[in-house]
Amino acid sequence: MKQTFLSIIIPAYNEEHRLPHTLEQVFAFLQSQHYSAEVLVVENGSSDNTYQTAQQLTSRYACLRVLRHEQRGKGLAVQRGMREAHGEYRFICDADLSMPIEEVNRFIPPACDCDIAIASREAPGAVRYNEPEYRHFTGRVFNLFIRLLVLPDLHDTQCGFKCFRAAVAKDLFSAQTLGGWAFDVEILAIARQRGYQIREIPIPWYHSTESKINVLRDSPGMFLDLLTIRRNARRGVYDSQEI
Repeated sequence: MKQTFLSIIIPAYNEEHRLPHTLEQVFAFLQSQHYSAEVLVVENGSSDNTYQTAQQLTSRYACLRVLRHEQRGKGLAVQRGMREAHGEYRFICDADLSMPIEEVNRFIPPACDCDIAIASREAPGAVRYNEPEYRHFTGRVFNLFIRLLVLPDLHDTQCGFKCFRAAVAKDLFSAQTLGGWAFDVEILAIARQRGYQIREIPIPWYHSTESKINVLRDSPGMFLDLLTIRRNARRGVYDSQEI
C-alpha cells in the first residue's frame, strides 16, 4: 500500500461548534491537491459533544480518523496523533484555522524540505490580523523567556502550526515529557539538542476570540514548564537514543 504523504493532526477540546466548518475547509483544500492525505482529530477530554460530532463526520470524509484521548492536555493529544499518523509529513493544525489551511503547502516539499517547519508570526513577511495589543505583548514576553532559557534563536515557538518528517516525529514525540501548552517548546528543544533542522515559515495569522489559552491562568504553569525543559536538557533527559 502506498504510504500517505501528509497527515494533518487536529487536537480538539470543546470544538463541537467549530469543528464541522474547520473540517469542511480542510477537506475542500485537500481535494484539490495531488498528494495523498489523512486528517486525524484527537478529541481531548471535552465536556461537550466534540467526539460525537467528529465521529459523525467520518461518514462524510473517508480520510478522517477520530481518536479519543480522555486525559486533558493539548500536548498529550498531539503526541497521540503523531504516534498514530501514517504520513511521511505530519502537520499539527489548530482547530481555529488561525492560519489559512492553504498555507500548508509552504511547509512540505517541494516548497520546504527540512526536518521541522514551524509557522511564525514574527519572521520577516509574517502578518498578524486583529490581534489585541495585550495578547501580542504577553506573547512576546513569553517568547523572551523561551529565548533566554531554552531556544535563543527561535522567535515564535507557540504558533499552533508545525510540520515534521515522519522519522523525526517518531523520535521527538517518544521523548516528550510535557502534556500541556508548553509541549511544543519542549519538542523544539529536544530537536535542537538532537541536531534537527528547524525552519520558521512566515504566515498570515488571524486572531481568534475563542482561544483556549487564558493568559492569567496558564502563564505561571507555562513558565514553570520552561524551567523543567531547561533542567531536563542539562540533566541529559533529552539526549539522543536509538529508536
